[in-house]
Amino acid sequence: MTATTATSAAPATPAPLADATRDEASLRRFLHGLPGVDQVGVEQRAAGLGTRSIKKAAKLWAIDTAISMVDLTTLEGADTHGKVRALTAKAKRPDPERPGTPKVAAVCVYPDLVATAVESLAGTGINVASVATGFPAGRTSREIKLADVKIAVDAGADEVDMVIDRGAFLEGRYGQVFEEIQAIKAACGDAHLKVILETGELATYDNVRRASWLALLAGGDFIKTSTGKVSPAATLPVTHVMLQAVRDWRETTGELRGVKPAGGIRTTKDAIKYLVAVHEVAGEEWLSPHLFRFGASSLLNDLLLQRRTQADGHYSGPDYVTVD
Repeated sequence: MTATTATSAAPATPAPLADATRDEASLRRFLHGLPGVDQVGVEQRAAGLGTRSIKKAAKLWAIDTAISMVDLTTLEGADTHGKVRALTAKAKRPDPERPGTPKVAAVCVYPDLVATAVESLAGTGINVASVATGFPAGRTSREIKLADVKIAVDAGADEVDMVIDRGAFLEGRYGQVFEEIQAIKAACGDAHLKVILETGELATYDNVRRASWLALLAGGDFIKTSTGKVSPAATLPVTHVMLQAVRDWRETTGELRGVKPAGGIRTTKDAIKYLVAVHEVAGEEWLSPHLFRFGASSLLNDLLLQRRTQADGHYSGPDYVTVD
């Protein structure tokens, strides 16, 4: 395995880490040489940061920041063009009665619905993301995975969310996973690549750290916790480990990569806990939709209700926003 076996168009591994990807043995040594994760420590720190209290103007800022980081998503077998158009309308104007409400970061759909989302969002600055590579299980051939990506990119997707082969990873076939991510990254062209680790299936924090570094080494622009189809999905401790990875990546290479927790984040209180973690673990620079996203459509509803509460001084029920 080398950095050039997948495709000549794949991004080169940054020089400080080039030896790590020279061959399968080097990659294994590097990944298993990463510091182990202190399970008690990371869980205690996550719990501690989760108790931080944010009030008044700072809370409104946090709510607006979280809204701007949402990837508004529909990934169901019953999705229709009409449902996607309705979702894009909400993405553009999350609270039509409050024109100052921020737009979301992106709308995420299956590849066959990308064109509809692109047409509906033209000129808005909202990205169109598409899952691909046999989402959510990823149990298909590389040829089909690449074809899946091509469908999305040809239809105009700005971002592609791929799933790694968890079976290969858990069996220690790191080179296979590395090369597949590289091939998908090359197939994305100008589209950004989010690499879904499906952390709920990785079993340990050490595996989450290894998978995070593997995805970064292979060229992922974002590392993402989950498909939202497996429980547990995103958790604060897992997100801490991933934030540590992108922070350490930046310190090693000078490059900025993003993190996206997805699944199970439903309340404003939850979102604020994640924003505190972003600030404390990775740094203030990551408090931007360019480097941090929420894959949690139901979260948007609570953010909008809490935004009204902050502005009006009293709680607004779900009748005042469009509830998905």
